[in-house]
Amino acid sequence: MIFGNRLRRSASAPRPKPRPRTGPGLRAALALLGAASLGAAALPAVPDAAATPPPAGRPTTPAEQRLDAHLDAIRHDPRALRAFMRALPKGGDLHNHLTGAASTELLVRLAAQDGLCIDRTDTALPPPCRAGTRPAADTRTDPAFRQRLIRAWSMQDLPPGASGHDHFFAAFDKFDEAVKRHTGELLADVTDTAAAHHQSYLETMITPAAAATRRLAADIEYDTDPARMHRALLAGGKLDRVVRDARREADRDTAVFRRTAHCDTHAPAPGCRVTVRFISQGIRSEAPEQVFTQLALGMRLAERDRRFVAVNLVAPEDGETALRDYRLHMRMLDYLHGVYPRAHITLHAGELTPGLVKPADLRFHIREAVHTGHAERIGHGVDLAHEDGAEELLRTMAHHGIALESPLTSNAQILGVSGDAHPFQRYRRAGVPVTLATDDPGISRTDISHEYQRAATTYDLSYPELKDLARTSLKEAFLPGPGLKTHLQWRLENAFHRFEQRELHRH
Repeated sequence: MIFGNRLRRSASAPRPKPRPRTGPGLRAALALLGAASLGAAALPAVPDAAATPPPAGRPTTPAEQRLDAHLDAIRHDPRALRAFMRALPKGGDLHNHLTGAASTELLVRLAAQDGLCIDRTDTALPPPCRAGTRPAADTRTDPAFRQRLIRAWSMQDLPPGASGHDHFFAAFDKFDEAVKRHTGELLADVTDTAAAHHQSYLETMITPAAAATRRLAADIEYDTDPARMHRALLAGGKLDRVVRDARREADRDTAVFRRTAHCDTHAPAPGCRVTVRFISQGIRSEAPEQVFTQLALGMRLAERDRRFVAVNLVAPEDGETALRDYRLHMRMLDYLHGVYPRAHITLHAGELTPGLVKPADLRFHIREAVHTGHAERIGHGVDLAHEDGAEELLRTMAHHGIALESPLTSNAQILGVSGDAHPFQRYRRAGVPVTLATDDPGISRTDISHEYQRAATTYDLSYPELKDLARTSLKEAFLPGPGLKTHLQWRLENAFHRFEQRELHRH
């Protein structure tokens, strides 16, 4: 093992999930945290205590029972069910990749706006347009060309027999040049969609200060001792300079978002009401020193800037480098968690199926993420049935409140796993906190309402169960201190009350 046994601990003794730190009173906390939100400049008035969520296990209310009966009556009416799910308050989306979440139509417009070129593989390239390429601006006058790009950059009209896995992951490289300079615009698009679907909170994954982080990683040598590698990053204030770069970049992106969404005008876009936090990405397909540097930056940021709350590892989990270095990455996180204990960790783990990887690689990814990587949430977790000691793993996750982020549509499109073959219900029956998520709704051509509808129809979920999923999405959010989280939970309960009254009045 590259880091040595000293970084490992007993698999039967995971460290408990950190509890929220004690903060000031609710209103003082809201004043303190409001400036860090990318949403509205001023938060709405805090509802009174009557809106506090009722305790777990309480009987359903008459309104819930009537709404549940209505839901049963419309389960086979696609139009009525879609309208119901769209209006349903959602709480938060905790598993969302910003570049994959923005609408493909926006990406095509940005490519044309920036004068990019499109090659024969439908990949966007910087100008000038050379032989074998054509201007992305041609999409404005050539509908067939525009539609070709939309298909190449998303899952729309995927041909029968084509690999959803390969097409999905290839899309990121194809449109990468179109999104590099537009984080603020992407955020305005994504939050507007979230607000339209009655979602109030978003944690979205980005790669902060990407160029500066790459340069810093190139300046240090890989070391089997993470402490020495971390000291090399800190020497001469190098990592802190990249932290400052990331914070300035976030300032610029936030300003562009607010300008694009008209947040400081008399007619702000709906997305201005959505509270946003960032999760820093480490690219698991990169060289070890690059991954370590990205994780160290993300965790240092999470302890210094309230806009950043956690780190995650992204890129295909079945990639050659990702598989080779999986345990190494977990040991990196084990070390860095000791240095930055207040930074949250959520991990893609178990986004695998038999045939995609060797059987041995299906046996430990979720468990390693929990026991060594200090994951407080697991993204996907699809290969649960193949994990060694799956039942014990479920008990551990339930006991320590380690949540599952479940993007059902993404799992179906990329892995071909859905319905009873998906462990969604197994996690829920074991008492693991479960949330619904979108993953990359721009590429998937879906939205958070579709995820709730898919869950309800596939697993015959009741209206109270859908409410529980929405409540869990805020309970498991990585928000600093209790103030803002409590405020968002109260907002959700008030939204449920209004939704129930409106739906019951209509029906």
